[in-house]
Amino acid sequence: MLLTDTHIHLYAEEFGHDFPVLFKEARGKNIGRFFIPNIDSSTMDAMFGICALNPGVCFPMLGLHPCYIKENFMEELRSIRQRAETEKIVAVGEIGIDLYWDKNFFSQQEEAFIIQMEWAKEWNLPIVIHSRDATDEIIRIIGSNRHLNPRGIFHCFSGNLEQAEKIISLGFFLGIGGVLTFKNSGLDKVVEATDLSHIVLETDAPYLAPAPHRGKRNEPSFLYLVAEKLAAIKNLTVEEVASVTTGNSKTVFSL
Repeated sequence: MLLTDTHIHLYAEEFGHDFPVLFKEARGKNIGRFFIPNIDSSTMDAMFGICALNPGVCFPMLGLHPCYIKENFMEELRSIRQRAETEKIVAVGEIGIDLYWDKNFFSQQEEAFIIQMEWAKEWNLPIVIHSRDATDEIIRIIGSNRHLNPRGIFHCFSGNLEQAEKIISLGFFLGIGGVLTFKNSGLDKVVEATDLSHIVLETDAPYLAPAPHRGKRNEPSFLYLVAEKLAAIKNLTVEEVASVTTGNSKTVFSL
């Protein structure tokens, strides 16, 4: 059995004091592939460092997170692109729109999102989308830029079934994580109605820990709890869920 975490911030300072132990625990639960997004230019070195130490297990992605888009976003984009042109990456991400914390930079977020989708087309890479309070906006932007042939993962999906179906129709997989285990999230109903062939697993650790650890530090090994919940909803074994979702991740990232 091989489980794949398609979105985890292994370089985060929350893991600084016990990373080797956490990593070993995850590997012990057959979690053997980790896809790691940076946040901005300041996190690139740490992200690439983790991947260099764990080749074939940790895979790097590069992008500018929408929450870090401010007045200097074009400068940040230039720095990230320059690094991407000297390193091997497997996706452009995480990128997108976040209207939860601050709506003042929405136009800049949209511009940066489109620019990074253009990179993905140029490099023939998938994108990994961050969306918070912006699912419909993301769907609109992707729909208006179909000429870029965007594909990839809608990270941390927590929308409704109609939105899920639209996202899938646009060529994206749903990234399902700890929210699936939250009571009254409604995501279980969406997942129940969605074919497993459209789903990949993620933790977004150290954030969004699944139940019964909600509100605490999310850990790499907790992906197993998400897989267990998904297996229960689908009336499958964890092994079956692992096989399909890891297969989906191989389709997304072409490896």
